[in-house]
Amino acid sequence: MARIMVIGCGGVAGVAIAKICQNSEVFDELMIASRTVAKCDALKEKLAPTTKTKITTAKVDADNKDELVALINAYKPDAVLNLALPYQDLTIMDACLECKVDYIDTANYEPEDTDDPEWRKVYDKRCKELGFSAYFDYSWQWAYMEKFKAAGITGLLGTGFDPGVTSVFAAYALKHYFDEIHYIDILDCNGGDHGYPFATNFNPEINLREVSAPGSYWENGKWVEIPAMSIKREYDFPEVGMKDMYLLHHEEIEALAKNIPGVKRIRFFMTFGQSYLTHMKCLENVGMLSTTPVEFEGHQIVPIQFLKALLPDPATLGPRTVGKTNIGNIITGVKDGKEKTIYIYNVCDHQECYREVGSQAISYTTGVPAMVGAMMVVKGLWKKPGVFTTDEFDPDPYMEALAKFGLPFVVDENPTVVE
Repeated sequence: MARIMVIGCGGVAGVAIAKICQNSEVFDELMIASRTVAKCDALKEKLAPTTKTKITTAKVDADNKDELVALINAYKPDAVLNLALPYQDLTIMDACLECKVDYIDTANYEPEDTDDPEWRKVYDKRCKELGFSAYFDYSWQWAYMEKFKAAGITGLLGTGFDPGVTSVFAAYALKHYFDEIHYIDILDCNGGDHGYPFATNFNPEINLREVSAPGSYWENGKWVEIPAMSIKREYDFPEVGMKDMYLLHHEEIEALAKNIPGVKRIRFFMTFGQSYLTHMKCLENVGMLSTTPVEFEGHQIVPIQFLKALLPDPATLGPRTVGKTNIGNIITGVKDGKEKTIYIYNVCDHQECYREVGSQAISYTTGVPAMVGAMMVVKGLWKKPGVFTTDEFDPDPYMEALAKFGLPFVVDENPTVVE
């Protein structure tokens, strides 16, 4: 039995917390902590009658290490599951390090202020050395490896769906289907329709920064960077249909390139409709995606944060979103001297997710693996001192738990490949 602290109370956290409560034989105690304690209390009130898990709530500022340390030391959890913003990863890791408590998250660190001169110095050096310019990368968190080892604690990074499950899919394929993997195409298709002219399916600030950045992929031992949205493919997704998809930079490429021996190319594609792209380009052209503060009527405002306040909250999209997601990996490699390709994927229905936990499928497909990753750590199945991504452990118990808690997978051994 384990005691878990969840930091954050947004859409993904709501799903992960519901799944923790469904899994009370592993998680007998849960603390929900966030800056807005009223949201934590409302979730507790909703879930408490349905579970044996004992739920408590607390107010905490995830940007304040001292507050986090005090709360962790008071509650004494077996692990901290960070479902706050990627901006807060390092502060929460520092707090876990000081308290010697295992740490789990769903997305790698990126800075809130991309104009900060100290961060910019490191970023410019990395762009020059590695050849990709996304604001997010694993180097900041991988730098904690020796500190986490010395403290004897585990840091599990990126246990959402992508990154997270997509990396486990690669590890599972290598264990069961291939002697060597040469090519990985990660495909993220959201075939859902929420009825708004423009909305994002997860945190708008993070989503729009990610999508508007240059794309990049890993090929023959190095990064290849391309202008944003400049590589487009069409793909016929099982249970969803034909969709346009675009090559993006994504963090699991960085980890898989490091951890899958002999891989020659890794690409990441995400589907977008024309309406989304038109809105995004217009917003970018007028400066609304900028992270640089501007003065407006005597106040400093960050344009993209102001935009976030205007857009629909992703946590409210559940009741009105219909359709399905399809997320998975097309993997080509060699088995017993012969080339083969498989497509390993999950299909998730937005309305089924809403009926079960009150969320749309994007939050569901991230929240379920967040709980599963935490379960792997607290049960000792994925536990060793240091900082790791999900592809560095035995994939089998994780895959089994995913299917049990709502994300079954399909392996197609004769798929259509992406050009």
